[in-house]
Amino acid sequence: MALKYKRVLLKLSGEALAGDRKAGIDTEVLNEVAEKIRQAYEMGAEIAIVVGGGNFWRGRSGVGMDRTTADHMGMLATVINALALQDALESKGVPTRVQTAIEMRQIAEPYIRRKAVRHLEKKRIVIFACGTGNPYFSTDTTAALRAAEIDADVILKATMVDGVYDSDPKMNPNAVRFESISFAEALNLRLGVMDSTAISLCMDNKLPLIVFDLSDPENIMRVLKGEKIGTTLY
Repeated sequence: MALKYKRVLLKLSGEALAGDRKAGIDTEVLNEVAEKIRQAYEMGAEIAIVVGGGNFWRGRSGVGMDRTTADHMGMLATVINALALQDALESKGVPTRVQTAIEMRQIAEPYIRRKAVRHLEKKRIVIFACGTGNPYFSTDTTAALRAAEIDADVILKATMVDGVYDSDPKMNPNAVRFESISFAEALNLRLGVMDSTAISLCMDNKLPLIVFDLSDPENIMRVLKGEKIGTTLY
């Protein structure tokens, strides 16, 4: 079956890589996710990835800490996940590059848009780390920004829930999942699917977003093939 999307930006939460451990990296989960990304890659998808760092550090975890310092620590956490994902992909024969918004040349390339696009054209997976390189911006905003910069067809947000609900499904057993919803509606209803900056970027650049559950890594392939899972924001 042909892929519906050619160039995609995959947003992975750090928590998703922790699995049931809730913190750190579960190597079994990491390798399972990497295998599904490999399969998508071998079907011809051009894949860029933005990975979070919440399995190691969240900016708001720094109680009483300067926000800028806490956010910079979070950016460094994303590098750990990016390098782990790169290693898992390359162990499966997938050429991968990590680009960081904060320069650390000994371990990764600095983020350069033209170089990132060239890597994709040469059939390499690109992993973007360190967020935007600026405090006060989330990795969701990074995903929207990088997707616009590389001219992605869609943003795929892999999370721990199976879509966007009208209320927290963990707190409300009667929460209703949306099959699709506009970015404007998501903003107005304060659904929390992404921060308002990220949603505005997607809306302004007409970038569709699909939110789906990563607990079954097969969902990556299902989304790429155009199957109706999760929630589509447009």
